[in-house]
Amino acid sequence: MRKALIVGIDHYDTIGSLSGCVNDAYAMKAVLERNADGTINFPTPNVLLGTAPAQPVSRHALKEAVRDLFADDADIALFYFAGHGHIEDTGGYLCASDCATGDDGLSLADVMKLANTSKAKNKVIILDSCHSGAAGDNALVSGVAEISDGVTILTASTASQYALETPGGGSGVFTSLLVDALSGAAANLMGDITPGSAYAHIDQSLGPWAQRPVFKTNVKTFVSLRETDPPIDLADLQAITTYFPTADHQLVLDPSYEPERSGAEDSSVAEPNPVNTATFKILQNYVKVNLVRPVGAPHMWHAAMQSKACELTVLGQHYWKLVKQGLI
Repeated sequence: MRKALIVGIDHYDTIGSLSGCVNDAYAMKAVLERNADGTINFPTPNVLLGTAPAQPVSRHALKEAVRDLFADDADIALFYFAGHGHIEDTGGYLCASDCATGDDGLSLADVMKLANTSKAKNKVIILDSCHSGAAGDNALVSGVAEISDGVTILTASTASQYALETPGGGSGVFTSLLVDALSGAAANLMGDITPGSAYAHIDQSLGPWAQRPVFKTNVKTFVSLRETDPPIDLADLQAITTYFPTADHQLVLDPSYEPERSGAEDSSVAEPNPVNTATFKILQNYVKVNLVRPVGAPHMWHAAMQSKACELTVLGQHYWKLVKQGLI
């Protein structure tokens, strides 16, 4: 069972309203609900939207929804929040529509207590709000996080920073990158998108911006947040140990592997061999995903036509070991 609570609050009764949080919530719901192949991922997420005075999200409603999310032993319980955040010397807060001072919001300490004591196997907290990096911090020791086993936190900014909107408004910078990551930009070669790979994508993309995402986790293995189309066929990936019997093996090529000709070859150059050209197609797919590289040649075409070799990259050796160990 996979549960998700998605909250987006634009309207605030007293403090300044926002413009992109509801859009961000809709975008997260759309990308999380189903995997890329259309299969159900997070069925019927609970969505709370603060769009107008007639449709607010109260502190009470927010806290009860978070409590309900973490109340059972779900495989994954995912909490996403987009809205105002507040921080002071007593800690951080998520602001509901009825907040007036910020510290009357839902405290991050309460969120973390509910998550840390939850029986859910994996608890994922994603916060696109100012000062959200304070989530999980030890109240007494600065710079130390306290999170229970199975908890992962991904936030838009550090405890001292603001969360930015995209130029022109309409969505948050952090959530825009997160949706991009979940749509496939952060997928591994199996097509899985984990909190770690999503963070890596966001962190790299946020280089020019002032805000910095924060990632905190206490897990033995990363859970997949969403599955997308893998960049390489699984059978081809599993065949890597067939073409490379050892991790440091160099596979010698010759012109019979290359189906294309420049037209300048003499009669001594071997004609394409259907078996070898089929192998070469898979090798080129390995090159595209940085598993294989030519040796002593700029491209695989040159390696084949000059009877040189190809070998596994460091990433290729990593996946070779996973296949060899039966983990893929």
